[in-house]
Amino acid sequence: MDKASINVGLLGWGTVGTGVSKILLKQNDLIEQNAGIQLRLVKIAKRTLPATRPGVELEAKCLTTNPAEIVENPEIDIVVELMGGTDEARLLVAQAIRNGKHVVTANKALLAAHGFELFQLADKHNVSLNFEASAAGGIPIIKTLRESFAANRIHSIYGIINGTCNYILTEMHENEVDFDEVLKDAQAKGYAEADPTFDVEGVDAAHKLTLLTSLAYGFAMPMEGVYTEGITHITPNEIQYARELGYVIKLLAIAKLNQGRVETRVHPTLVPIRSMLANVGGAFNTVCVIGDAVGPTLFYGQGAGEMPTASAVVADIIDAAKSISGTVRSQVPRGWLSGSQANISLCPIGDVETRYYIRLVVLDQPGVLAQISSILGEHRISIASVIQKERHEVDDTASLVIVTHKAVEKNMQTAIQEIDTLDVVKGTSRLIRIEEEVAF
Repeated sequence: MDKASINVGLLGWGTVGTGVSKILLKQNDLIEQNAGIQLRLVKIAKRTLPATRPGVELEAKCLTTNPAEIVENPEIDIVVELMGGTDEARLLVAQAIRNGKHVVTANKALLAAHGFELFQLADKHNVSLNFEASAAGGIPIIKTLRESFAANRIHSIYGIINGTCNYILTEMHENEVDFDEVLKDAQAKGYAEADPTFDVEGVDAAHKLTLLTSLAYGFAMPMEGVYTEGITHITPNEIQYARELGYVIKLLAIAKLNQGRVETRVHPTLVPIRSMLANVGGAFNTVCVIGDAVGPTLFYGQGAGEMPTASAVVADIIDAAKSISGTVRSQVPRGWLSGSQANISLCPIGDVETRYYIRLVVLDQPGVLAQISSILGEHRISIASVIQKERHEVDDTASLVIVTHKAVEKNMQTAIQEIDTLDVVKGTSRLIRIEEEVAF
């Protein structure tokens, strides 16, 4: 064996693992030419055997069902965790680190839940724990926040970082179909899992935002600190009315620094129809970062899929290999060493201030708007515009769409609860936040 080569083992050989193995086997010469690193894929652990992958030729001894053959193997320098989940992955990653191995992972759920522990462990054992593919797939946003923007104070991050939700909302906007129909289509095309809960309820995006926030603001962001709301309640009516008002609905992951407090939230959001974010369609991802020195920046690309995500994983493998060779010293992100940063705290969702879209179904009779306006006014909420839609002859109701000026979230929630108890209001109102700052 060439002593100059650096040996790699994969834990997991699913979609992304297959892509990583393809790149390592087929692009080895290119990697050596561009990065000065010679990588050698020596072992892959998979839950069941035999296993083959189209376009991947492996020696039989390369495959195993025992992950210990990778994490305990003294000849393997870099362990790549692509198995998913948190419990087993946590144990294996921790053991690999204790054995002095550098680790690469695409597992955002693992890092969101156990990142603080694992990064502390990596620092103790002087190894790297790289995770570029854990947020936004092939978009190099992790490296950008860690390195390129190191001299910037990050004002805000806006991300469309879940391809499943973006595909569903794009189809609803363009083809005027309802959520359930598009979800079935997304599952048939492989954009959504058989159980899509993590995606459509915003959990996947919240995991990713946890990592981005930690990097941007230098503290170990707790997953439970991210306000999370999914898209299952978005209807064709909301899509249509948003369009009429000049907006598109997107599931946004948002982090903002405001007077020493960071607000972190994932929820459906009305964004201006002419903004760049509004025009990110299908399963694509985008991340907008606004820094004090660099200003607004936009990163766009494939947020998932075999080869885009594998590209990010291999980039991390190369960085880890450079750390081993002494070319680059890979450091643990500062926030995960201290656990928190002075002068930075989390802003609870109740203190967030933004504009709102409200849709109510009300009796079509005089005085209704006055009652609703009175309640909003009592809670310091100012109305920017009101649109009454067509009357429903069956029950003498009409849809009332209200857009507010900026208001405090806790005031809005209290007001909506009171409004929903009015006799003239039928059913539960729809509330969607509006972000105007993404207009670039």
